[in-house]
Amino acid sequence: MNTNLYEQAKQAAGELIEAAGLKKGDIMVVGCSSSEVAGGVIGHNSSLETAEQVFGGIYEAAQAKGVYIAAQCCEHLNRAICVERKAVPNAETVWVVPQPKAGGSFATTAYRTFKDPVMLEEIKADAGLDIGGTLIGMHLKRVAVPVRLGIDHIGSAILLAAKTRPKYIGGERAKYE
Repeated sequence: MNTNLYEQAKQAAGELIEAAGLKKGDIMVVGCSSSEVAGGVIGHNSSLETAEQVFGGIYEAAQAKGVYIAAQCCEHLNRAICVERKAVPNAETVWVVPQPKAGGSFATTAYRTFKDPVMLEEIKADAGLDIGGTLIGMHLKRVAVPVRLGIDHIGSAILLAAKTRPKYIGGERAKYE
């Protein structure tokens, strides 16, 4: 077990949950390239072992706060989402099961770990972690706001984080028009 990856992932998730003010029932989307985490090139060195360590840390932090994880698949599955059914009880599901080389090791680990996993074409999450340049933006609510965490890498992968806020509609200019 690579406790360093586990601890880095747990720290990142915990910091984002705190910074974003996530509460029980909120959803955090996570895209993770296990290839990048391990020092390889995205999409070329998928590793279940690496994904399990990263997922485990994030999952522990999320479970402690009652936050759901939405695991993003790779582009081979059109960035489909794996999430617990109870997080999205009325969502329209898609029929696919992620695999390490088709969906990615992180999503595969989520699918195998969740009690009742479902796959979705899209989701609008409250916050997100992008580990290794996986492009999670399409699965965040509008408006996404960058969050700077105490760490900027998990393993060798660059780490980006975002929270969301409601859209501002109107404002000072709108009052006078």
